[in-house]
Amino acid sequence: MTHSSATRRVANRFVAGETVDSALAAVSELNAQGLSATLDHLGENVSTEAEAAVARDVCLEMLDRIRESALNSNISVKLTQLGLDLSVDLCRRNLAALLERAARYSSFVRVDMEGSAYTQRTVDLVSEMHHTFDNVGAVLQSYLRRTTEDVERLLAEKIRIRLCKGAYQEPDEVAFRHKSEVDHNYLQLAKRLMESGTYHGIATHDEQIIVALEQHARERGIAASAFEFQMLYGIRRDLQKRLRGEGWGMRVYIPFGSHWFPYLTRRLAERPANLFFIARNLFRG
Repeated sequence: MTHSSATRRVANRFVAGETVDSALAAVSELNAQGLSATLDHLGENVSTEAEAAVARDVCLEMLDRIRESALNSNISVKLTQLGLDLSVDLCRRNLAALLERAARYSSFVRVDMEGSAYTQRTVDLVSEMHHTFDNVGAVLQSYLRRTTEDVERLLAEKIRIRLCKGAYQEPDEVAFRHKSEVDHNYLQLAKRLMESGTYHGIATHDEQIIVALEQHARERGIAASAFEFQMLYGIRRDLQKRLRGEGWGMRVYIPFGSHWFPYLTRRLAERPANLFFIARNLFRG
C-alpha cells in the first residue's frame, strides 16, 4: 500500500521510522538535547500467539539495544500487543519476560492504557506484576470518571503512573465530555501525583496546565527530581526544550514501526480534534 507524500510528512514528524534502528537514532538525538525517552513499538490487538511473541521479541530487542547503546530510554507496551485479547495468562507471561529483562538492566516498562474496555484488566495486571517487579508502571487517563479511584489504588501500592488526558472516544457514562472537566480532573490528579513521594510522569502538551503545575511545585517545594513531564515525539518541541532548560525532567514518547499508518488514522478517527492538534504542530517548533 502506498501513501501520499503529505501522509509521509505527517508520519515522519510524529513517528520515528519503521525499525528499531530508526527509533534508537531518534532516542540518541533527543538524549543529546538532554531529553529522555520511552519507545513504543506500534501495533496492538494481535490475533495470534505468534503475533504476540513477535511483539514481545521486538520489545526484548529494544531493551537489549538501549542497554548496548547506553541510551536514556525505557519502553512502553500495550497489553493487547502481548496477547491480552487471547489470554490473560499469555499476556502475563509475555509481560513478565519483558520485566525480567528490564530488571536485569535496571530499566523500566510502562504499560500503556487502551480503551475503557481494558482499563480494569490493565490496572489489575500491573498491580499483580508489581508484587514481583517494581519496575512496572501504568498509564491513567484523566477523562475517565473512574481515574481518581485508580490513582489512589496505585499510589497506595507505590506504582509509578503516567497521567494523560486520554484519546479514545468513550461514552458519557464512562468519560467526562467537556474539556473543562477533563482539564480540571487532570490538574487535581497531577498535583496529587507530584506530592505523593513516588516518581510519576505528567504527560501533557497543555501549556496552561504545565505553567500551573510548575507554580504548584515551586509553592510546595516539590523538587524537579520528584517527577517528570512527558510529551509525544514531534509535539511542542519548543516547549520540551524550554522545560528541560529550566531544569525539569522531560521524557519524550517515541512511537515507531510499520503500523504507523493505522496508528495515525485510528487516532484521528477516535478523536477528530486530534487532526487540528497534529496540523498545528506541523507548523510550529
